[in-house]
Amino acid sequence: MTVTTVGQFSKERLLLEELRIEANGNLGPIDSSRIPRYAGAATYARLPRLDQVAKADVTVVGVPFDSGVSYRPGARFGANHVREASRLLRPYNPAWDVSPFETIQVADAGDMAVNPFNINEAIETIQQNALDLTASGSKLLTLGGDHTIALPLLRAAAERAGEPVAMLHFDAHLDTWDTYFGAEYTHGTPFRRAVEEGILDTEAISHIGTRGPLYGKKDLDDDHRFGFGIVTSADVYYQGVLETVAKVRDRIGNRPLYISVDIDVLDPAHAPGTGTPEAGGITSRELLEIIRGFRGMNLVGADVVEVAPAYDHAEITGVAASHVAYELVTLMADRAVEGDRFGAANGYAAQALGQESRRPAGFGSPVASPVASR
Repeated sequence: MTVTTVGQFSKERLLLEELRIEANGNLGPIDSSRIPRYAGAATYARLPRLDQVAKADVTVVGVPFDSGVSYRPGARFGANHVREASRLLRPYNPAWDVSPFETIQVADAGDMAVNPFNINEAIETIQQNALDLTASGSKLLTLGGDHTIALPLLRAAAERAGEPVAMLHFDAHLDTWDTYFGAEYTHGTPFRRAVEEGILDTEAISHIGTRGPLYGKKDLDDDHRFGFGIVTSADVYYQGVLETVAKVRDRIGNRPLYISVDIDVLDPAHAPGTGTPEAGGITSRELLEIIRGFRGMNLVGADVVEVAPAYDHAEITGVAASHVAYELVTLMADRAVEGDRFGAANGYAAQALGQESRRPAGFGSPVASPVASR
């Protein structure tokens, strides 16, 4: 008997696992009408494992590493917490009028095995694994883990892009420290190292959502010297989502873009489960709408980090992080099929995203509120 195969597995086996087989042959999430969302092993959005597909356009991978934290540990458990919370995600994203898991093949590669006792070795391992996972052209969406992991992921993204990448960094903190207790590699230093290594396009990098107290004005001076623009959480509140999106789009253009999201960019009311919370953050609605405003931008990779489940309750943080990741996957899917069609959709976001007339020529604003160090 001839057996039709999809990737390495027979169709019969795939049907037993109740994975959706889309009209274009892509494997989608487990069918929730046949297997309840709360049942079975958790992959991100109940998507197929990487070994179940021939090739993935986007690979979701976890990095259970938090040896670079300066305050509360626990982000090593973040990736699986986000996977568990992602069980409720559905295949169609009405904000974009896109079904991302049908449009492109998305798969979960599980977790990287990294050394928790040697940060330098862990960074090398993450970088090499990221290069391996993107060797066939797949884009990477990484679930942390603490923010230390952004440095090796940026190294891999820049190598794959063949040039320094633009970066949008959502965070309560700058993460451009020099050292902490003499250590060069921590969750508060990745973007200083990235600038020093020349892997970021310093004409197209910015922080969004920063706030809170600092050790001194030198923190801001150094950050400005590195080329970062700053949109504080107060800027988002007073100027709004549309103005924030317009400023960012003006500065980034169509450059290869990496987005790094520290979940503590959200106010602790929206994300209590994190290691270094700061009062006065943006809301989950604002964060999702800002990402939706990046429609058509050239996203080459992304991470969602610093989810610490021990401090979460009712999966508030996990749900927020899973939805942030979902919007990032949708951004990749939309770009893959349609290219730059800013404001052309029929989904929830279409009316708001069509208001390009509100875009200013410059980027950033005077710092409306302090921005925090770890």
